[in-house]
Amino acid sequence: MDTRKQQAPFEAYSAKLAQRLRTLRDERGLSQESVAHAAGISTYTYQKFEKGESKPGTPMNPRLFTLLALADVFDMDIRDLLDFG
Repeated sequence: MDTRKQQAPFEAYSAKLAQRLRTLRDERGLSQESVAHAAGISTYTYQKFEKGESKPGTPMNPRLFTLLALADVFDMDIRDLLDFG
């Protein structure tokens, strides 16, 4: 099985989530550092998330706890955080 074909949907989803995080942060006038601190993750990790990566060249793959924490920082339900409508 071609792992590249499996990877493509995850890359697209990661890119959408990255854009969503940047937009939400910008709309609220927050810094990357303040979002990361409030979510209990490192600034470096959050910066990678806004690039759609977990490690260089790999799509982001945040833990459920991290997604819940980010939703809390942005004062929204996780379903709203992940809704790219």
